[in-house]
Amino acid sequence: MTISPHLRVRIGLVALGTLFLCSVFGFMYAENIPFADALYFSVVTVTTVGYGDIHPTTGAGKILATILILSGVCTFTIVLTSMTERLLNAREKRERLQRLNMVIGSFFSEVGTKLLFQISSLDTNLPTVQSRLANCGKWQAKDFAGVRQHMLNYPFEAQHAGNDLEELKQLLQTHTPFLMRILENPNMAEHEQFTDLMWATFHLKEELLNRSTLTDLPKTDLKHLSGDIHRVYKLLLSQWIDYMQHLQTDYPYLFSLAVRTNPFDKTSSAVVR
Repeated sequence: MTISPHLRVRIGLVALGTLFLCSVFGFMYAENIPFADALYFSVVTVTTVGYGDIHPTTGAGKILATILILSGVCTFTIVLTSMTERLLNAREKRERLQRLNMVIGSFFSEVGTKLLFQISSLDTNLPTVQSRLANCGKWQAKDFAGVRQHMLNYPFEAQHAGNDLEELKQLLQTHTPFLMRILENPNMAEHEQFTDLMWATFHLKEELLNRSTLTDLPKTDLKHLSGDIHRVYKLLLSQWIDYMQHLQTDYPYLFSLAVRTNPFDKTSSAVVR
């Protein structure tokens, strides 16, 4: 089993702390020196500084110093190596997530915003939250959290006809090559929620494509399709809220455009007025 750098750092720090504690009290007893001198000698020995102003004079002290040099230096090196590896891994992860945020941005630019607009137009309960979602340009951190929590239990109800489903199918079918390229991105595994959204979107596309006609469907089938649409809508809404918060924090100029093209704002326009 592979031990993560984070766990190795914790184990190493515990081992190093225990080693220091034992060596300090060991030197105090073997060399009959005060706590401060024993601590000082332990530190300079483990860190290989070794000023030599304090050194063991008894046999027990020399044996203890030898053990401390061999075990302490190794433990200290492992801790430093693990901490460095952990920092590098954290940096690489931030870079991967940054690249993935660019992919998510491309998704909303190409198809996500259009898909959100199209599905939201089928939502009969949208008027209850539309003004709140349309006002995202004024949200603060607490507002993003509040809206995100509120939308988790949002009662989506779809009212659609055959032509609505046909438009939705055409939208997904047109952007299939783009969606496929997103799924092939190796960074997808870093973002479970976005991956779930992509799979739900592909599932909805397949459901729509595998029907010879989307008109005159039985109520049972319309209910089934409504469930698939709801799954996409819920994940898409959550991802849109996260994406808007990311833009507001890191890319204000992109956030400005996203606010002006908000799919929930009936008066939205990219034109600055």
